[in-house]
Amino acid sequence: MARIGRLGGLTVLVGLLTGCAAPAPFRVMSFNIRTADADDGVNAWPPRREVVVATIQAHAPDILGLQEVLASQGDELRAALPDYGFVGVGRDDGQQAGEFVPILYRRQRLTLLEAGHFWLSDQPTQPGSVGWDAALPRMATWARLRCNDAPWHEIHVVNTHLDHRGAQARLESARLLRRLVESLGGLPILLLGDFNCPPGSAPYRVLTAGRGDLAELSDAHAAAGNVGTYHAFTGQPGVGRIDWILVNRRLRTLTADVDRAQRDGRYPSDHFPVVAEISFVAGRGGG
Repeated sequence: MARIGRLGGLTVLVGLLTGCAAPAPFRVMSFNIRTADADDGVNAWPPRREVVVATIQAHAPDILGLQEVLASQGDELRAALPDYGFVGVGRDDGQQAGEFVPILYRRQRLTLLEAGHFWLSDQPTQPGSVGWDAALPRMATWARLRCNDAPWHEIHVVNTHLDHRGAQARLESARLLRRLVESLGGLPILLLGDFNCPPGSAPYRVLTAGRGDLAELSDAHAAAGNVGTYHAFTGQPGVGRIDWILVNRRLRTLTADVDRAQRDGRYPSDHFPVVAEISFVAGRGGG
């Protein structure tokens, strides 16, 4: 059985799942890889490419949300990571132009059922639309995935990147995302991304506000503290973790970490990736 939810002009299918045996835990990763068109000198994309790939392979995530990905970077990562499916479009035109916020999923463990995109603005179905006081178009990509080892279980993944300048845009984007999460209350939900604000900020409070329902989100890294994730290639992060993995009450966080490692003497990005091990909660219709 299923119901249809709507967000602006976006239609989403919400499965109502039965309480069958849960699949094995899965690993989730969110990683801002730094766009290839930045003038980063020795930290430019070409010398970092293999380090980014090695970082992803070291964690072997089942679900991976990336930010600041240009089409050329996406092509290179797909070639280097052939075991993963890829869902994403460019934020400027809904095709290839501008940064993507793609979702990658390990095909061995997950099957893509449907996917889509919306923009963080008051015109969420309009590619390239800029919301409120944002400096740039911002968007989210979503994917509905089925667990191959327990095909009666599905999970809805949303990946995003909030604006770096517009405080009102971040707040309104959080409200838009929260409405989407509430419309998907029948599914286990993961919300990943670079939110450009730390735990405790107004957007964070909107997204994690207690409602006592199955759509209520919690921070997978809450117990790991508020160690910063943006470090500008220095290894010394600023105050506050701006990269998050949020889960609803159909999911449980088993472990969570921030990867601060260098590989081959190089940081893979100006952000540290965040990683979590997640399981389904038994008896909540998702497991």
